[in-house]
Amino acid sequence: MKILIIEDQQELAENISSYLKGENYVCEFASDYQEAIFKTEEYNYDCILLDLMLPSGDGLSILENLRSRSKQDGVIIISAKDAIEDKIDGLKLGADDYLAKPFHLSELGARIYSVIRRKHFGSTNGIFVNEIYIDLLAKTVRVNSLLLTLTRKEFDLLLFLVGNKNKNISKVAIAEHLSGEMADMMDNHDFIYSHLKNLKKKLTEAGCKDYIKTTYGMGYKWES
Repeated sequence: MKILIIEDQQELAENISSYLKGENYVCEFASDYQEAIFKTEEYNYDCILLDLMLPSGDGLSILENLRSRSKQDGVIIISAKDAIEDKIDGLKLGADDYLAKPFHLSELGARIYSVIRRKHFGSTNGIFVNEIYIDLLAKTVRVNSLLLTLTRKEFDLLLFLVGNKNKNISKVAIAEHLSGEMADMMDNHDFIYSHLKNLKKKLTEAGCKDYIKTTYGMGYKWES
């Protein structure tokens, strides 16, 4: 899962990133208004952490820009501004949550999880996909009750495919989801083949049907 941290306080942004990486998130940064606008226009994120007070621009304007383009990235406002008017304005513009500074990183993590779960999987903590059961809290996968041993990348890839089932997903989109903006610096995206191959092998060896389909010239699709 990919997170964008829009925050001009470098130490806070790095602390958030360090915690979230330990929770298996890919994190990117934007420290000012222009960089935030660029990244939200160029990339998709599972959740955006948005500070309201930024150099050269207002965080609420970023949110307004995001929603005006009908982008559905989850948004949690994190701000030292705790006025009720700011909360109301943010929620009216389409924010999914509001967390006042200072906050505990564990609470932030719980709220991110809640937003992503609601956006992709409704309100459930577990997902049944035919013979597959995905425990979102424990981050485990079972096929016909058999527990699989997946890497973090494989688990994240499975969630991404299942969360976009029956949709064609390009190699670029998968690469960006797994590696963030680092994908732009790679000569190719061959690394996704190994993750896909290993995931498919583990699923089929556990008795799972082959739901991961190649859509030639377009990418991949989860068909179920």
